[in-house]
Amino acid sequence: MPRQTLAMAAAYTFLVLLAVTGAHGFHIEEATVESIQQGFRNDSLTSVQLVRFYLDRIRGLNPLLRAVIEVNPDALRQAARADAERHRFSSVRFLAAGAGGLLHGVPVLLKDNIATRDALNTTAGSYALLGSVPPRDAGVVSRLRRAGAVVLGKANMDEWANFRSLPGTEGWSARGGQARNPYVLTASPCGSSTGSAIAAATSMAAVTLGTETDGSILCPASLNSVVGIKPTVGLTSRAGVVPVTPRQDTVGPICRTVTDAVHVLDAIVGYDALDAAATGAASKYIPHGGYVQFLKKHGLNGKRIGVPNGFFTYPNGTVQQMVYQQHLNTIREQGAIVIENLDIENLSVILDTLNNGEQFALAAEFKLSLNTSLSDLSYYPVRSLADVIAFNIAHPVEEKLEEIGQLIFLVAENTTGIGATEKAAIDRLNKLSADGLEKLMKEHELDAVMAPNNALSPVLAIGGMPGITVPAGYGALGVPFGLSFGGLRGYEPRLIEMAYAFEQATKVRKPPTFLP
Repeated sequence: MPRQTLAMAAAYTFLVLLAVTGAHGFHIEEATVESIQQGFRNDSLTSVQLVRFYLDRIRGLNPLLRAVIEVNPDALRQAARADAERHRFSSVRFLAAGAGGLLHGVPVLLKDNIATRDALNTTAGSYALLGSVPPRDAGVVSRLRRAGAVVLGKANMDEWANFRSLPGTEGWSARGGQARNPYVLTASPCGSSTGSAIAAATSMAAVTLGTETDGSILCPASLNSVVGIKPTVGLTSRAGVVPVTPRQDTVGPICRTVTDAVHVLDAIVGYDALDAAATGAASKYIPHGGYVQFLKKHGLNGKRIGVPNGFFTYPNGTVQQMVYQQHLNTIREQGAIVIENLDIENLSVILDTLNNGEQFALAAEFKLSLNTSLSDLSYYPVRSLADVIAFNIAHPVEEKLEEIGQLIFLVAENTTGIGATEKAAIDRLNKLSADGLEKLMKEHELDAVMAPNNALSPVLAIGGMPGITVPAGYGALGVPFGLSFGGLRGYEPRLIEMAYAFEQATKVRKPPTFLP
């Protein structure tokens, strides 16, 4: 990376650190949702000031980090409206009456595959969808708007959620460019919710949303030292989200703290008639009173946590091995019962996504889902997967066709629906999940299993199960790593209790270092 670019980043970071104080001494950088609302209540902060800070932050850091694809030209107007709504009533009465909530007036960045019916594009990072017009906001966006949140813009991502070709793109999209890890600029930022994680880590937004099919929230959250929640499939609506597969896709928050992530989760869960089957089935898991009640400092006490074999494979003496062992001791000291050396049945098969049937199922599901999604657009530059493939061929330079390819697209286009092969693959995946993690957790009466970073992702993905990752440490070169808790469908309350208690007991996270 050019020395001049690094110098500019360092200079900007220094200036930002000098200028993070808003009106009346409010510190905006690293501010939590609750502290932002306190600032609103005591008139030391306005939503307009907050949005201006984040827009300035994006202007300064985004040329280096490529976390944001575009900002909302209407964001300041939305912020001004939120300020006016608060001033129309006393803040306390406004919140108590339910007219506003903890996200009222708070800016949110959305992954670029989450549709908004406004001036913003929704392109999944691809030029093929530039200019397309969705018929409505995505279901989760509608809920955020009802909560009073300000839609700040769209975050960069692995193009097409990293489902274009096998080599993967490590946080690259044609529209957004190559995203960079803000802790060590040459390290992987992971994906596909790359920009959302980077933006949260660097205070480009108060909170962000990502999506996950297999690892796309848990991995970038871990490697960018933030908190990511991958909800049970169906807990949050996928309506209006550029799809991979309805069997595994889910939308979740990426934030700097567990508390902030839980506030966002509370705002976006619930039934959506446009995703009726999944959200209807998952609605039974939503607890009365929401998820914030599970932010318990002693949430690890009495929990039975399994440590499956095959994940913590770091050599003795490495930073990761030593830190994870310390965390294991801390978890025990917090009252958890830790059960080690457990075997997930057929784990090697579950992790072999090229040969366990998952690719057969995903390819067919992707084509069907994408074609349906594109046909729902009010205006569409492309109308089918075949059109997207043709677009990439016609724009090889912009879409890096020679370097990245589009093998998965070509395989998916050759599918003809969910036939016998695909049904058999789905049945096999369901059985692998039932005989694997689901059976293990029930037999040992576990509240969760844990693993480093996103190692659990394939196991959770095939069963539509939830996971939460929390910052756990920094490697020898300063690259962040996380600790993930995963559980059965609907286990979010237990996972939140454990993740929050772990976060409060360790307090590992530190702001980005921008090391070269």
